[in-house]
Amino acid sequence: MRSGFGNVQVGIVLAVAMMLGAGEASATPLTPFRYEGQAQRHCPHDQVVWLDFRKGVYYGRGQRRYGQGFDGSFVCLSEARDSLYRRSLLGLR
Repeated sequence: MRSGFGNVQVGIVLAVAMMLGAGEASATPLTPFRYEGQAQRHCPHDQVVWLDFRKGVYYGRGQRRYGQGFDGSFVCLSEARDSLYRRSLLGLR
C-alpha cells in the first residue's frame, strides 16, 4: 500500500518537472541594448525597434519617437513581440 502511494508522488513530481521545463525552453529572453548598432549585431536578420518599457509599446525606425526617451532600449522586433509588447501606431507613415 505504501509503495503505490510513493509511485503516485513520483509521477506527480515528474509531471510538474516536465511542465516547468517546457515553459522555460519556450520563453524568448528580451535583450535590451543602449545603442542601435549593438541590437542590430545581436539580431542581424531581424528589424531593430525602440522599446518603451513604461508604455509597453515599440516604435519602428520611421516613427517620431524611435530612439527617444529615458525609459526605453533598442531590441529585436521578434523579441519585443514574443515578450508581448505591442506596436505603437503614433507616427506611422
